[in-house]
Amino acid sequence: MTLHKLIASFFGIGYIGKGSGTVAAVVACIIWYFTGLGSNWVVATTLTIGVTIMGTWSSNNMEDVWGHDSSRVVIDEVAGMLISLLFVPLNWKYVLIALVLFRFFDIVKPLLIRRMEDLKGGWGVMMDDVLAGVYANVLVQVVIYFHWLE
Repeated sequence: MTLHKLIASFFGIGYIGKGSGTVAAVVACIIWYFTGLGSNWVVATTLTIGVTIMGTWSSNNMEDVWGHDSSRVVIDEVAGMLISLLFVPLNWKYVLIALVLFRFFDIVKPLLIRRMEDLKGGWGVMMDDVLAGVYANVLVQVVIYFHWLE
């Protein structure tokens, strides 16, 4: 397996088939929560930016092999999930809400998210999930700010 296949499929999760995007997002949440990534915003932000850059690079390179926005490419879901969790306190309830909101925005694609798919190459693969992650993060921050889970 090439480096780009490994990255784009998030270590093979993309080969699962149906539901692989959700599985990749759940795995990202598990890693985030159990490694405590969310407790260090510098590390979390650096990792999120790195995953997004590497995902854009790898999905762009895999487009010639797998086609545009192949279901095997799930690194975009990982990047979007990480964005959903940025600056969110490390609490399983917030992680779960971020996951549900991110998957909702990623699947339904409202509010300009679908238009991001029109971008060329890896940008089109990644940016819809990046924007879905931003929307999910904003809503999680609102939930936190208004103490709706307390």
